[in-house]
Order: sequence, then C-alpha cells, then structure tokens
Amino acid sequence: MTAAQDLLSAELTMGTVMLKVGNMKAMADYYHRALALDVVAEADGGQYLGRGTTPLVHLQPAGNLRLPGSGEAGLFHTALLFNDQSALAATVATAARYNPQAFAGSADHLVSEAFYFTDPEGNGIELYWDRPRDQWQWKNGEVEMATLSLPPQRYLESHLSEESVTEQRNAAAGVGHVHLQVGEIRAAEKFYVNILGFEKSAGFHGQALFVSAGGYHHHMAMNVWNSRGAGPRKDTLGLGEVLIQVPGKDDVGALAERLAHHGIAVAATGAEIQFEDPWKNRIRVSVDSVQSGH
Repeated sequence: MTAAQDLLSAELTMGTVMLKVGNMKAMADYYHRALALDVVAEADGGQYLGRGTTPLVHLQPAGNLRLPGSGEAGLFHTALLFNDQSALAATVATAARYNPQAFAGSADHLVSEAFYFTDPEGNGIELYWDRPRDQWQWKNGEVEMATLSLPPQRYLESHLSEESVTEQRNAAAGVGHVHLQVGEIRAAEKFYVNILGFEKSAGFHGQALFVSAGGYHHHMAMNVWNSRGAGPRKDTLGLGEVLIQVPGKDDVGALAERLAHHGIAVAATGAEIQFEDPWKNRIRVSVDSVQSGH
C-alpha cells in the first residue's frame, strides 16, 4: 500500500495527449472528420483538437521522425470518454463511416462500453462511455473488468439518434485514460504506483496493469502484449506527451519532491513538472486551471 500522503489527488484528471505527426494533413483530417473534433488552438505549426474549448489531442508536426515498430514502448491508445451512450454512438458512427478499416474492435468491459479505432499513423484510439460508478464491482481492492461482446451495429441501432448526430460537435468529451505499451509490468507498477502515486485498480496475469486516482477504474494502463522486454523509446512518431492535471500547486510540489527522492530527473516550472517513465514516455503534470479557478 502507498501511504496516503504519497498518493496523487483523488481529483486528478487526464489532459491533452500530444502526438508527434508525420502527415499533418491526413492526421488533422482524421481527428476532425472521423472523430468530430474541432481546432481549439494552433501553435508552432501544430493543432489542438477537441470539443468546445477543451483540447483532447495535440498534433505536433515531426515529419523527420520514423514510425515506431509494433514491439516498441509507447502509446497503446488514447481513450476519449463521452457523457452518454448517444454521444458515443454518434462518434463511433462517423469514425466507422470515415474509414471502416480503421475499426479495431469493441467490448463491454463491465465498467464501460468501448469501441476501438486506429488513426492514419497507427495510434490507437478508444471511444467509450462509463457505466455509473454504483454499478462497478470491486473485489479485494480491484475493480472487476472483462471483455464481453458488444456488437457495433446493434449498439448504433439502440443509441444513435437524430439529435446526437446533429449535436455531435457540441457534445462534451474528455480524455478518460491513456494506455501505454511498456517493457515490463513490475517496473511499471514500481514507477506508476510506488513512485508516482496512482493506486493499482486492476491487474491482468502479469501482462497488464491498470492504475487510477480517487477510485476510478483507470486513468492509465500499461501492457506488454506487443512490447514485452522493450527498452527505452527512441524519438519516433506517435506519443509525444501525456498530460495529468491536478487541483493545485501543492500537488505538483509534493510529486516533484517524491520524484526527486527516487532519483528521477524533473524539469519544473512552478505550476507544472515534466519527467519520463522508465521507457522514456514523457509525462507532464500541471495545475488544472478549471479546478484551481484560474
């Protein structure tokens, strides 16, 4: 067990995921048209795409980099969370229509209903809706999740509505969790639970680890399904940065001290810190301007 004072805030949220992109035109078109995300801001030749004023994905041009190999550490998927089933269905429908070959599967995970896609540069995407928390089952400190059948066509027939289609771009969405490919689960647990301060919410036969704050089913996950034994990443296309948002500067400061105590190099700028996990996945932790009132 991690001591309470060493846990990340229960109010933690996941923020914008930055992707290093080779073909900006193809990638921006996919996130805009398939996932119905609009440009929230532009900077340094890149685009922040999201819903309303909330950026979910930051596409950053990096045309000089190569695509990562399937067995390398990095991003497994970015998971976009929708408030209701009809909003989820609307985006599943546009994504499937945009490129049916990009559909990678669907599942009822007991805690959620999820649909999986792959963007033009091989980055995984999950679109999902959470069942109410009072329907989640916990056993021995772990949340019960499964991979049950969830037929897409039947789902769309049940939940897609004329209103959800016309209001698609106005429907809120957030980054619910980020799932990584890593080289070893034990090392992932040491870093993300023992040092960073997430709580373990589930494990899967030494092949996957799910971690969260505040009793969520998972804010982050790591697996070795494709990447067992992978070492630190080279600089490639794909994952550039994972953003974790916490309520206040005290949360950032406490984490900076914890990381320094464990000998992990930290770049700090007051309201935020940056560091790398054992596979050189870059993590940024910052104060959530909405929660802090600024």
